[in-house]
Amino acid sequence: MIKELTDINIEKVVPVDTPRQIKEEIPLTYKAAEFVTNSRKTFRDIMDRKDDKLIVITGPCSIHDYDAAIRFGRKLKDLFEEVGDKIHLVMRTYFEKPRTIAGWEGLIHDPDMDGSCNINEGYRVARRLLLELAEMGVPTATEIVDIGCTPNYIDDLVGQVCIGARTAESQYHRKVASGLSMPVSFKNTTGGDIQVAVDAVGRTALPSTLLGMDNDSRLTMIETKGHNYACVVLRGGNGNPNYHPGAIDKTVNMLEAAGLKTNVIVDCSHKNSGKDYSRQPAVWDDVIDQRVSGNKNIIGLMLEANHLEGSQDFIYKKTDPSTLNPDMSVTDSCISIKTQDKLIREAYRKL
Repeated sequence: MIKELTDINIEKVVPVDTPRQIKEEIPLTYKAAEFVTNSRKTFRDIMDRKDDKLIVITGPCSIHDYDAAIRFGRKLKDLFEEVGDKIHLVMRTYFEKPRTIAGWEGLIHDPDMDGSCNINEGYRVARRLLLELAEMGVPTATEIVDIGCTPNYIDDLVGQVCIGARTAESQYHRKVASGLSMPVSFKNTTGGDIQVAVDAVGRTALPSTLLGMDNDSRLTMIETKGHNYACVVLRGGNGNPNYHPGAIDKTVNMLEAAGLKTNVIVDCSHKNSGKDYSRQPAVWDDVIDQRVSGNKNIIGLMLEANHLEGSQDFIYKKTDPSTLNPDMSVTDSCISIKTQDKLIREAYRKL
């Protein structure tokens, strides 16, 4: 009788290694810990207006090849050395991909990209990559989809976390975010609702009590202090961009009305570029000009960039992963690293 009441749609249950196991296997080094601490401090100082640098979060739409990501990080590190007195460069290291219906859900969920879903290996790959980048001196940012588990595996290595457009309204994501140790951002919804992101920032600032997983994968009751370093990301929505001055002023007014810091990051991709990667530079130039004209509420921008521009055909569970180009996106189309560098250098000269 019980078999007819529970687990009727469960095909298989596979144990996942605990965060403690994986952290002990791939331990945090002193060099990496010191660097991540300093990169988070820079992010916080910018949000507090103690540091006038502009945050730029740039990198692949999604990480699908370890070596290509490391090569991208090395190139970004060289640029960081060139512009670091004015621009805080952060590498976009997105390992989890939200899906409206279905598709590849990212390197953590399925590192082999073939439907095998070896999550144990996915967490290891993500942790190794973040560790190598930290030791290299490259700040990182990631989007967290599986908020109940993923932070435990990488929370000591990532510099900044984004809650995406599809989950910004989730009460659980907001409550977990209230206890995270790194700066957090919330995107407006896919429909373009900015108030949802503002509400998320406000809720994250409050203490919370929630159920969560500890480093031994035990279910625990967690009480958080509240998080004062959260901000809004404008990414457009419902067919309309929201990077223009009117939308940014509207967002600032909403934040002020809620008694929150008026920090805004603009995503040059997604609906702000009409899902056309070739329009990212136009959005970038417009927002940089707003910043140069004196709008210090714009604390940062986001780009989707890869070694090569565009994207390649990848039909999940049909395309042979071994045929994929490691230097080109398998998700959203990206600008090339050459275009990215040109935009950042031009912005550096203007700032």
